[in-house]
Amino acid sequence: MKLLRYGQNGAEKPGILDASGNIRDISAVINDISGKTLGDVDLAMLRTLDLNALPLVAGNPRIGPCVSGVGKFICIGLNYADHAAEAGMELPQEPIIFAKATSSICGPNDNIEIPRGSTKTDWEVELGFVIGRHAKYVDATDALGYVAGYCGGVLCG
Repeated sequence: MKLLRYGQNGAEKPGILDASGNIRDISAVINDISGKTLGDVDLAMLRTLDLNALPLVAGNPRIGPCVSGVGKFICIGLNYADHAAEAGMELPQEPIIFAKATSSICGPNDNIEIPRGSTKTDWEVELGFVIGRHAKYVDATDALGYVAGYCGGVLCG
């Protein structure tokens, strides 16, 4: 199941891709794709939908951020040996954890705003994990049970 949000910035609607790669509108079923709709109950309900019965979205709309109302955007740094070598740094003993502003989240084809005066802006392609359930002190063996989905993106800094 591939969920997405489409439409003008700030007015995105929830959608789902059908087997042919067409966007289907699911706004009659859920208001948005957010923390509230990424829980087990709503995801199970979405899996039962007959995608061919949903309205087809015409044209080639803008694809927006995959999730709305993001509460936290937590990143792990230097988690690849090649990246550490490229940066001239040793692999850390412990994960380097940092936060990014949620205002930096955008759609896959949106323009990226580079801060005025920036001289060393860096970018990386990232894999994001969308957490679908409240998680705190989760055992490593149970961690994937909290993942609602994945998204790709570019992280600038």
